[in-house]
Amino acid sequence: MKICLPTKGEKGLSEIVYGHFGSAPYFTIYDTNEKSIQIVQNNNQHHNHGACQPLDVISKYNVEVIITNGMGKRAVQLLNNSGIKVYLLNGNTVEEAVKKFEANELTELTYENACGNHGYGCH
Repeated sequence: MKICLPTKGEKGLSEIVYGHFGSAPYFTIYDTNEKSIQIVQNNNQHHNHGACQPLDVISKYNVEVIITNGMGKRAVQLLNNSGIKVYLLNGNTVEEAVKKFEANELTELTYENACGNHGYGCH
């Protein structure tokens, strides 16, 4: 299974997970079967609010899961409609996030509990 996380840089498992998915400088993709990492630059990082196109950047990597600190309703809906599940992060690094996902300790993020207007609980 391939897990995608928004990250600040390119340090792999030790990298800090970025605050919000769509504006992250990089995406770190972790393959749970092969225990390998791919780092992808987010060329859609600078976009108007509500105009994030996450699938444009990650679609060719066959990502099944995204772990993030925050994501808007529209992005969650687009990803869910494409068969990609989104989970809310509980940790700081890629390694912490992956471990908590594998231990089933993360909450699934859906349209109902995603960021609606960058108010309470949104990053």
